[in-house]
Amino acid sequence: MCQHRPECPSAESEDREAAVPVACHPEQGWSLLCNGVLLFEDTGELLPDGRVIAPRRPLAGATT
Repeated sequence: MCQHRPECPSAESEDREAAVPVACHPEQGWSLLCNGVLLFEDTGELLPDGRVIAPRRPLAGATT
């Protein structure tokens, strides 16, 4: 998918979030990265193969 040189990290890489955004919708809380990862503002992710990566940080104002 990625046409950048050097190529962005793949969706399987630990640093997959470093890929370049190709579509950003901050009003909806998500960005599509060039490696096919759908990145949500709460740090959750949806990978191209359908796997879900749970958010790693709470939303601002959330109580524990």
